[in-house]
Amino acid sequence: MQYVLKTPLSKQDLAPLKAGDTVLLSGVVYTARDAAHARMMELLDKGEPLPFPIEGAAIYYVGPTPERPGCAIGAAGPTTSGRMDAYTPRLLDLGLACMIGKGKRTDAVKQSVVKNGAVYLAAIGGAGALMAGSVQSCEIIAWPDLGCEAVRKLVVKDFPLTVLLDTHGGDLYRSGPAAYLASREHNA
Repeated sequence: MQYVLKTPLSKQDLAPLKAGDTVLLSGVVYTARDAAHARMMELLDKGEPLPFPIEGAAIYYVGPTPERPGCAIGAAGPTTSGRMDAYTPRLLDLGLACMIGKGKRTDAVKQSVVKNGAVYLAAIGGAGALMAGSVQSCEIIAWPDLGCEAVRKLVVKDFPLTVLLDTHGGDLYRSGPAAYLASREHNA
């Protein structure tokens, strides 16, 4: 199935999604990689607010390249998500609804996704220019000293994504290979 979603996201928006579904996401998406996640944890440890509203938010694990003239952003391909796994359950408990990246996640992250009614979506790795085409605007909102890892507020339209982890415990990294092998046996 394909779904069209707009941020901020609610549990009701995410509940129908199943691992393997496709999503066209529009609205505000925040960028953050591991250096920014570490700083977010420092803020939370001090009782200070995060640089953006976390409830219903989508975070894209990306360090975009500089924009070319006339473009909102440079290439914006996903970063390996496992680098954020140590920080993710805490953010999910605070209301983070959606993570966008690539690669497998730890069991702790998977359990937290289900517990919090969140999702993990895949952006197309190696297709940073394609992903950048969905970005309408880009603004650094925190930690410009981090360069490409600064937190950015993106406005996206029809950002093409695939559901990797769903709210029900579905995991495309488990179900996908099994479905592929079953289809090969059926067609042989």
